[in-house]
Amino acid sequence: MPSSSDRPRLTRDRVVAEAISLADEQGLDAVSMRSLAARLGVVPMALYKHVPDKEGLVAAMIDAVVAGFPTVPPAQPWRDALRTRIRHARHALGRHGWLQGAIEAAPHPTPAVLAHLDAATGDLLAARFSVDLTHYAMHALGSRVWGFSPEAFTGRAPAEALDEQSARAAAERFPHIAAVAADAATRHPAGGCEPDGEFDFTLDLILDAVARLHADGWTSHP
Repeated sequence: MPSSSDRPRLTRDRVVAEAISLADEQGLDAVSMRSLAARLGVVPMALYKHVPDKEGLVAAMIDAVVAGFPTVPPAQPWRDALRTRIRHARHALGRHGWLQGAIEAAPHPTPAVLAHLDAATGDLLAARFSVDLTHYAMHALGSRVWGFSPEAFTGRAPAEALDEQSARAAAERFPHIAAVAADAATRHPAGGCEPDGEFDFTLDLILDAVARLHADGWTSHP
């Protein structure tokens, strides 16, 4: 361990930045007070002057990443502003593989998380959407406001878990799923799907519907 005179001064920003680097390299489970202290060349107790515990550290990591999203230029049309904001979030997910799970598992929204949601809500309200429609639109967007894509199926694809005979039997039993899966595999041989394209497709469907409801003067209490 280097002498104290050789080490840069320990600050909260440095602690959080190093924790983010560790999570980017090894995943969030690898981040502990002990492992982080070893990377920083300090004793674990030194970290508690800057973060209260692991939960507080993860919250600070989330805030640091989310607060670093690029700003959205002012006076953009609501749809462009909201889409840009969501794309920034999705790009951050690609850079930080631990971020989605951390946001979903956090017991409370952090200040930067709330600021992102507030800005997205403001895009709609500034376009004279009713508060009622804005509420419903934000729920329709759900986790997509962060660039997440809720999936109908999770885990390994069925074809990966089955031998050839079982896969044929499954295709006969579930022919519609098999037809869609076969078509996707033909169109995208590398992976069977194109995540960014599917995300944009669904996001555009939601934004198109919200725009139409706004134009029609929709209300949840007709």
